[in-house]
Amino acid sequence: MDAKVRKTDQEWLEQLGPDRFHVLRRAGTEPPFTGELLTVKDDGTFVCGACGATLFGSDAKYESHCGWPSFVEPADESAVILRPDTSHGMLRVEVLCATCESHLGHVFDDGPRDRGGQRYCINSLSLGFAPSDQG
Repeated sequence: MDAKVRKTDQEWLEQLGPDRFHVLRRAGTEPPFTGELLTVKDDGTFVCGACGATLFGSDAKYESHCGWPSFVEPADESAVILRPDTSHGMLRVEVLCATCESHLGHVFDDGPRDRGGQRYCINSLSLGFAPSDQG
């Protein structure tokens, strides 16, 4: 796992800009079907939009039709932190980057049964994408 990244709110805001700051550092949610990475199908790695840590491989991405990029599993179990989220009167499981503790989205148990049954529903604004070298 990468070394922990810690910054002040002002440093994060300056680095991320207001939209990404709202999602990554304030646990906001982007509107469904608006994210730039929603339809990306290229081979590569999805990384944290705040610190660049590896989060999900493209082979774990699938079309869930929920409006946000969905993955069946993280690239490594230690890449993310899962914690209970009772905001908005719901009981959910929040997904955070293990390196910088930025909010990524939530994980649900309604994913493909043949691939473990989990759906990591992740805000596109919380991600970056690094395409694989095709050589």
